[in-house]
Amino acid sequence: MSIGNSPEDERPFDDVTDVSDVPEKPRTSIGRALRQARTAAGLTVDDISTATRVRIAIVHAIEADDFAPCGGDVYARGHIRTLAKAVHLDPAPLIEQYDAEHGGRPAPTPAAPLFEAERIRPERRGPNWTAAMVAAIVAVVGFVGFTVFKGGSGSGAEAQVAEGATPTQSRSASPGDGDGKTSPKPDPTESAIAAAPQDKVTVQVSAVNGRSWISAKDHSGRLLFDGLLKQGDSKTFQDSSKINLVLGDAGAIQLYVNGKKIEDDFQPGAVERLTYTKGDPQVG
Repeated sequence: MSIGNSPEDERPFDDVTDVSDVPEKPRTSIGRALRQARTAAGLTVDDISTATRVRIAIVHAIEADDFAPCGGDVYARGHIRTLAKAVHLDPAPLIEQYDAEHGGRPAPTPAAPLFEAERIRPERRGPNWTAAMVAAIVAVVGFVGFTVFKGGSGSGAEAQVAEGATPTQSRSASPGDGDGKTSPKPDPTESAIAAAPQDKVTVQVSAVNGRSWISAKDHSGRLLFDGLLKQGDSKTFQDSSKINLVLGDAGAIQLYVNGKKIEDDFQPGAVERLTYTKGDPQVG
């Protein structure tokens, strides 16, 4: 009987495997890891594309470890990070694996040279078209406003004819008996009545007894005038077949249709809707 180690303990250790000789288990690729996580989550490629807004073709390419369709390392890292979050994977290890397999991140550009280059670069400025357009619009608006103001402050007694009709009598305010009131417009002369065209309807509206709002439209409904006639003002409208009038205060208005005076007894403050044709004076 021997004292010490047993024969089994004294046998050589030749059958012990060296740890360094054990082959390392291959690392799962980025695309395969993303595909397995997607499948485990029960999601399709369409589901991932809809959730992440990454195109289906790019999702298929990344899952096949083809990163060329991504358009560069920056976009590839962004897509990997987005897809990993969508399938509940930690994107950091996948980004590190991508950097290790594709050369790592590019070295940052030194700040000082970039700053110097930007500082010495000559600044080129094109014409400021926005400011020019604004200035032009302001000038046009100012000119139109001045024209409107100038026209409104002038003699409102000039008769205006719609549709390029023949000119009518103009009324000028004449002083009364010292109370500042204008004298009523005299009735049209025989020559003025004869000048009314026979192939058109001609309506003259005169505010002889006060001021009144009026509206005038032609046969097609096109608005010829819509505004206030002050006392002493006059408007003349012509159309090929019909004139439609709305008088806000008919009692203040005197009408001449086709050169003839309308003798209707309009009441002060009454609103009248009138239609005249070539065969009038007859209220339509």
